[in-house]
Amino acid sequence: MPRIYLVRHGETAWTITHQHTGLTDLPLTADGEHNARSLGEYLKSIPFGRILCSPLLRARKTCELAGYAPRAEIDADLVEWNYGDYEGLTTATIRQNRPEWEIFRDGCPNGETAVDVAKRADCVIAALRTLSGNALVFSSSHFLRVFAARWLGQEPALGRHLVLGTAALSIIGYDHTLQEPVIRLWNQSKDP
Repeated sequence: MPRIYLVRHGETAWTITHQHTGLTDLPLTADGEHNARSLGEYLKSIPFGRILCSPLLRARKTCELAGYAPRAEIDADLVEWNYGDYEGLTTATIRQNRPEWEIFRDGCPNGETAVDVAKRADCVIAALRTLSGNALVFSSSHFLRVFAARWLGQEPALGRHLVLGTAALSIIGYDHTLQEPVIRLWNQSKDP
């Protein structure tokens, strides 16, 4: 049965500082580049019928360094959550004014809600469910967390429980039949 390999982009300066990086186009750090290359080595023996990538630089560079850029299709639905007014801020900074703020419940002012992100994820999932072979998807943390929740047929808020490290690999797929979507592997990376 087909498997969908999900790759979160490599490290950027803002992932180190825990700033919300939605649509800001940041390059990878040297460590991020190294981890992307290592991930490519790990994946090189797996056949992929389709490769999709977010148009954001950090995802495209991870895809390129992993060795998949020539075959990758850029898909605008794979961009990270639009954080609106919270772009570049840390959760701690946001909670100084909104102590109970939780992105999966509250969304972002002048940005997206979890439902908005889920609609984009559902579009990609619909296309991937038609495949008979494996697929590889390069994107960002919050988007992929919502994506996994929607793959399982769950509300996007389930994503709050699915943490992803940088250059992390996750695999979703099926159990016994195509009507039984599952998470087969989650957050495999060099960092716990």
